[in-house]
Amino acid sequence: MAKIWLSAPHLGTLEESYVREAIATNWVSTVGPNLEAFERSFSEIVGGLPCVALASGTAALHLGLKLLGVTRGDEVLCASLTFAASANPIVYEGAAPVFVDSERTSWNMDPDLVAEALEARAKKGKLPRAVVVVHLYGQSADLDRLERVCARYDVPILEDAAEALGTHYEGTQVGTRAPVSIFSFNGNKILTTSGGGMLVAKDRAMVDKARFWSTQAREPAVHYEHKEIGYNYRLSNVLAGIGRGQLAVLEDRVAARRAIAFRYRDAFADVAGLELMPQAPWGRHTNWLSVFLVDESAFGASRDEILAGLAKEDIEARPVWKPMHMQPVFASAACVGGAVAADLFARGICFPSSSNLAAEDQDRVIDVVRRVAKGKRRAAAAATAALPVGDAP
Repeated sequence: MAKIWLSAPHLGTLEESYVREAIATNWVSTVGPNLEAFERSFSEIVGGLPCVALASGTAALHLGLKLLGVTRGDEVLCASLTFAASANPIVYEGAAPVFVDSERTSWNMDPDLVAEALEARAKKGKLPRAVVVVHLYGQSADLDRLERVCARYDVPILEDAAEALGTHYEGTQVGTRAPVSIFSFNGNKILTTSGGGMLVAKDRAMVDKARFWSTQAREPAVHYEHKEIGYNYRLSNVLAGIGRGQLAVLEDRVAARRAIAFRYRDAFADVAGLELMPQAPWGRHTNWLSVFLVDESAFGASRDEILAGLAKEDIEARPVWKPMHMQPVFASAACVGGAVAADLFARGICFPSSSNLAAEDQDRVIDVVRRVAKGKRRAAAAATAALPVGDAP
């Protein structure tokens, strides 16, 4: 049987036509019609805000932090339960990440803990330069509460929507409320350009500056003139062609991911100890990945035993992100709270969620998960039966 991947790229025919056009017209570098059209189409999704297409979501986050003035010696608050790319660019600029625990409703950054961290730092007379709010697994953080807290101290938010294209908060696409927001088009995301990202800002001057930095900060001169340090961060016209084709099917991909998550939920409705990631009441969760919590005592097997059972059948599944405050590279970083994120990591599992996942392949995943639980229960029952009379628990 073929391997079942966690989150595979899902391409159609439109993407190929745009790529062929780029090659046929020799627009294969970091300028060209696909780039311009991709940015225009993406701008429509984010309410007409200006944007610039970049080589990765990480590159976008890095430039976004620079736009917000993050520099050496600053602190930046960041969600702990996230991928390392949310935190690494903070260190690129010589700043220090301060990790913040999750709340249970959405698994995203806890506004009460953000308020606690900001109040403590305000009393010391040194507020963080920014707050990186991550929209985890396609679910929005509680933006209203986070914005109120940050506005109280005049600390800007950067929305990390790398996992949240198609995610809505109160009916609006996330990544449109903060001064700067970023998206990712990595190969495993809901839409892909193979690798790529987008920076969005309310201020067009910020986008223009990011565009300038992304092309090695080259000044408009005949010769190569540089007054600032720049980066090789611009997306190519070829990859932008893939993005153009992908944007045309965004709503279809969101619908498919949600249907997969809810099919898992319904298939496991009679199985104790498996619970779908909460669907927060304030918006549309795309369920980019179908994430469940495992209660070992009720289910009969641990999260890691489920992972092992799936791997044995050539099915890719993963734990949820290991929190940043638990990562060796950030061992000396400050963290506000941490118990919730640690618990979600210990018990959370991501099932195959590709938008082109066939029903029979999803049935295969479901069958393996159910068999893992049954096998553990049988083994436990056999062990109990083998005990001498009087020794059974």
